[in-house]
Amino acid sequence: MNHCIGDGTSFWKFFNTWSEIFQAQGHGYDHDVPISRQPFHNRWFPEGYGPLINLPFKHQDEFVSRFKAPELRERIFHFTAESIAKLKAKANREYNTNKISSFQSLSAHVWRSITRARRLTNDRKTSCMVAVNNRPRMKPPLPEEYFGTSVDTVSAEATVGELLENDLGWVAWKVHVAVTKHDELEIRKSVEKWLETPVILDLDRHYDPLSGVAMISSPRFNMYGNEFGMGKAVAVLCGYANKCDGNVTIYEGHEGGGSMDLEISLSSNVMIELELDDNFMNAVSLTNMSGTSRGHS
Repeated sequence: MNHCIGDGTSFWKFFNTWSEIFQAQGHGYDHDVPISRQPFHNRWFPEGYGPLINLPFKHQDEFVSRFKAPELRERIFHFTAESIAKLKAKANREYNTNKISSFQSLSAHVWRSITRARRLTNDRKTSCMVAVNNRPRMKPPLPEEYFGTSVDTVSAEATVGELLENDLGWVAWKVHVAVTKHDELEIRKSVEKWLETPVILDLDRHYDPLSGVAMISSPRFNMYGNEFGMGKAVAVLCGYANKCDGNVTIYEGHEGGGSMDLEISLSSNVMIELELDDNFMNAVSLTNMSGTSRGHS
């Protein structure tokens, strides 16, 4: 499913509904299975725009880019709910606040750790890009069942020196500010800017894989609640499409309860450094780790 058609929320709502239909068929329903949460198909556009949008391209080469899979080492790191709670408490204590979330604390921990493993110069700029759901930020909010792409990315930025010289709380607050300031006004400004000068996302042009970290997907998605007659899934994995150095795909942990699995893609030498980093690995559960290498076949 292309990301132009739907985002992660839509993707998992589709699978949740499909699973609901399957399970209902085993309880007396053959046709017309009732769906508890109907998809919402009405399109949202800013006033004065849509539904048709003219793209300012004269040739497909201006917006079509073929994905070239880089040589990466991929590992899945498991974080228990208890470990994440400790990171959250540490970040809030260090910044003297109670506003930093579990996800923001973990993102900061990963951002610092990957940056440290890369051994970049202190003056190098680095960023942590986070995917955010626009639905609840709109006024009035879009339904959670809104089927389409209503997602954005926000970035926290700092130099390598700032990132490593300051504590976890300082870095987590950077992520917190980037997320919380993304409100309806920012969303409308961003959408209207895009409508005036449309661009097609290209990782090679819009993301620096040598110094950035991209946190995508969400632990809030119901991934393990789907049932198709084979029992609970053993694991959730994704393919190599759109993977890049510094890509971190987040899943809910198999046991639930606030645990998370992070599928991290890095160049081989950086991954080795990350796994040798005691500060990073002390928060990881070693009983739920797996890894592989991905690249050109």
